[in-house]
Amino acid sequence: MNLRRWLTPGIGIKRWLLLVFVGLLLLALAFAHLLRQASRDLEPGGIAQVILEAFTLRFLPLPVRGLVVAVVGVAFVAVGVYRVVRAFMDPLRTPEGDQPLIELIYQKRFLARGPRIVAIGGGTGLSALLRGLKEHTSNLTAVVTVADDGGSSGVLRDELGIPPVGDIRNCIAALADAEPLMNALLQYRFPAGDGSEATPGLGGHAVGNLLIAAMTALEGGDFEEGVRRINGILAVRGQVLPVSPTPLILHALLADGRVVDGQSRIMATAGIERVWLTPTDVAPSDDALAAIADAELIVLGPGSLYTSLLPSLLIPGIRDAVLNAPGVRVFVCNVATQKGETSGFDLAAHVDALLAHTAPGLVDVVLANNQFAARLPDDWHAQPVRLRWPPPTEPVPRLVLDDVVDPDDAHHHDSARLAAAILRVLEREVGIRRRTVGRTA
Repeated sequence: MNLRRWLTPGIGIKRWLLLVFVGLLLLALAFAHLLRQASRDLEPGGIAQVILEAFTLRFLPLPVRGLVVAVVGVAFVAVGVYRVVRAFMDPLRTPEGDQPLIELIYQKRFLARGPRIVAIGGGTGLSALLRGLKEHTSNLTAVVTVADDGGSSGVLRDELGIPPVGDIRNCIAALADAEPLMNALLQYRFPAGDGSEATPGLGGHAVGNLLIAAMTALEGGDFEEGVRRINGILAVRGQVLPVSPTPLILHALLADGRVVDGQSRIMATAGIERVWLTPTDVAPSDDALAAIADAELIVLGPGSLYTSLLPSLLIPGIRDAVLNAPGVRVFVCNVATQKGETSGFDLAAHVDALLAHTAPGLVDVVLANNQFAARLPDDWHAQPVRLRWPPPTEPVPRLVLDDVVDPDDAHHHDSARLAAAILRVLEREVGIRRRTVGRTA
């Protein structure tokens, strides 16, 4: 029955259970007084007196009476509570035996008091981060890039004119309460047919991509509203927002002077000097701006530096909102380089590229991995990010090192470890700001 979760501090259950217990205790005391008075008023030796003495166990020694009544009372309470909880939970159980009732209470009571966090980026790095943070707070907002132009997202973008939905789908799957079942459904891709398949037009498309595209169509082509509706339908813990309702095109200038267009081509290209977006006057999401202004913590990354993180921050409205935000701003560096766009990059190079494309002072803290004993994947095509510090930019952000890598895969962060490390950074930074304000006052 997951009693530990029911008794978690802050759920709001224990105080009312105690009140019920005190009420029952008072009723039992009142009943005892009535029995005592009745035993005095009844005729001695009468049938009513005999029945009352048998009911009150007067034929047993006094200590034994108390023990028997206590044991029977505890058994009744235990069975009663168990059956009441089962009566509430059984209609809400899934075939897998999950317990959605207590999880819903836990989310609404405990997680709703968690810190307000905005995570900006895209790709698998952002979804891994969200999967860890959702266990600590439901006040989560994922601001997701819309510059992808490959795969199913690229096809839907070209055919329907909607922003790419792949990264949004990954984040929704990570925050859905029904994960991993919902994750498996949203991530399912129809097999690419040879022309003889029953569904030739669906080949290569993910179910989640088609669902978001369909909801956008139902909302009259309003992409932001379509994503909002999907958030509600799938019971997303927090919210997932596109950084802009306008599809973006990413461009890169290489060291040899060539220009590469398109996110899917840039991510496989080395020697990037600068990236930029078209259209240049794109309007950011109003919901994203509001979430950033209200956030206690803004997390940039992890994810592909040039193709997942920077496309969001290159929008002037988003960059300025982060720069002026009152919350703590943390850049989570990747644990490994990426073949192509960040080949040979160390920690300082990652931070330098980020700030050179945005603004000095954009980041308060840089969080980087300091554990290099993780298992290397068989198809390893990268190197751990070396910890060269500081970057050449001013002011230099504070550096925090922690063990945040997946021990079974040196190419990815561990969701739980990363979330715990980020929350430790938030706690420390809030403490620093309080002490600074105190000294100033």
